[in-house]
Order: sequence, then C-alpha cells, then structure tokens
Amino acid sequence: MRAALIEAVDTVTVTTVPDPAPGPREVVVDVAACGLCGTDLHILKGEFAPSLPIVPGHEFAGEVVGVGRDVTELAVGDRVAVDPSLYCHECRYCRTGHANLCDRWAAIGVSVAGGAAEYAVAPVANCVRLPDHVGLQDAALIEPLSCAVRGYDVLRSTLGARVLIYGSGTMGLMMLELAKRTGASGVDIVDLNPDRLATARALGCSRAAAGADAFDRPEGWEFVIDATGNAAAIQDGLGRVAKAGTFLQFGVADYAARATIEPYLIYHREITITGSMAVLHSFERAAELFATGVLDPAVFISDRVPLADYPTALARFAAGQGRKIVVVP
Repeated sequence: MRAALIEAVDTVTVTTVPDPAPGPREVVVDVAACGLCGTDLHILKGEFAPSLPIVPGHEFAGEVVGVGRDVTELAVGDRVAVDPSLYCHECRYCRTGHANLCDRWAAIGVSVAGGAAEYAVAPVANCVRLPDHVGLQDAALIEPLSCAVRGYDVLRSTLGARVLIYGSGTMGLMMLELAKRTGASGVDIVDLNPDRLATARALGCSRAAAGADAFDRPEGWEFVIDATGNAAAIQDGLGRVAKAGTFLQFGVADYAARATIEPYLIYHREITITGSMAVLHSFERAAELFATGVLDPAVFISDRVPLADYPTALARFAAGQGRKIVVVP
C-alpha cells in the first residue's frame, strides 16, 4: 500500500509499505481521510515518536475492511472514527483514571503506524461506529474535537464566563465552538493571521484582534486558553487571567519554549494554571457531538489533498496556511 513515511528528522516521503494485518483484537481500516496536526510537525523534528521511520497520522476515519479473529463488535463495512490513544492500563496513572498521562503512553500515528496511508490498523476498543449521515472524510475532525472536549473537561467552564483564546487555527476555533455551547457570555480571539480572524468572526466570536490590548479589558478573563503553543502568546495570556480565573495550556509548545510567571500574582489573585493533554474519556462524546453538527466541516477543513501530496501539505501546514488540511488516500 501507499503511505506517508517520516524517514528521519526533516525527511518525509510517500512510498510503498507492506499492507497491514490485524491482530486478534484489531481491525484494518480503509482510511477515508487523515488530518494533519501540530504533533506531526513535532514528529518531523524528532520529538514524540520513540523512533523513526514512522507512518504518521493520528486523526483519521474510514471503513473497516478486515477484522481480527477475536473481534465481534465490528464487521467489515462498518464506518468508524479511530481514537489513536494507546495505554498500558497497568501503571499508576492508568489505574487512577489518568490514562492520558500513562507512563507508557503511545498513539497510532505517533508510536506505531498511523492513518496517513491507504490502510491502518487499530484496536477494536479504539473504534467508534459512525452514523450514516456523517461523512467519513469529514470525520477526521473527531479526534481533534475530542482533544478540545478534554480541554473543557479540565477547564470546568462555568455559565457566564468571559473567555479569551489565543489562536484561531483549527483547535482555537474548536475551543470557540465549545465555549459558545458551554455558556460563555463572550469569547474573544487573538491571532496574527487576518484570514483566520475572519473565520473566527464568521463563527460568532465576540471580538477578534491581533492583540489582547485591543479588547480593553484590564480586569482580565475568567478563562484564558492558549491554542498556539507559541511562547509569546503564552506569556501574554498568563497576564490576562482575571482574579480566580484559569489559564489553560492547550496548544502544544516546543520543548524549548519558556514563559515567566509571577508566583505572588498566582497566590494573590488565586489563579489556576493547568494543562490538557490529548484525549481522556472524550472521544466517544466528541463523535456524538460531531454527529449532531457541532462543527461545520466546510468551515474547518480548508484543504483536501491526495496522499501523494502529503509532504507538500505538511509544509503548507507548518507555514500556517489554511485551517485543517486532510489527506485523502
């Protein structure tokens, strides 16, 4: 089969690899679409993945075309979205309900071959069956949505809160859509990209600007969310949290990124600084939300490209072009 392959640091190609075969409790998925993500860029830099080469792609959906001998829950022809998370279920974190922090955390498309290919293997437990009205190429959005749902689980959003989001790429826009549905009284968006700000406005944010100073809110926001991973944005956001408010580090920052905090202000203003890592008990809920139309795929997916163009698509994504780019094997 054809697959994208990150062969070494900063080297990605599309090549032929062996067709996958399912284990006893696994299925083979004919990939309909696979989304590109910031995590793929980290893998390209040699981060996250334990070793290279690897077939990337952790945001994908498709049709089951093969099942392992012990699989009874799914059958050939079923339409599924795949949760890429792979946990050991044995370490302290798994056993205490924090499997996303698993000591042996792994993921399809990060640690083992993923969905940037014609076919991919997944444990049956990681597959969520999709209703017929959900487009399989659109369903690649479910995995990033499940990360956003996890972020709101961490935030414990309250009715009437004011929300400030840094970044209006795919993840920032998903956080916007969820903020609107969790009772925010207003959602302001910061981004340097005018095209992305225009999309945020179209989706109904309260205000959008290149910097938070434009909003003239000296008291700050109850919830400040960084969806960029950019050190400058994080630094600015930490100073925008209202008394008793929360700062959520949602974007994936580079390992070397640094920000300075003022411990006295954390104490004096009772500020919470927290993070949200990947998916936890949120994938199935995201699939259900997606099926109800919580996101408009026509807005969120800006580009659909053939698998052969994966290297070019990854370069475009790294340059900040478009919103969600999906490859269609």
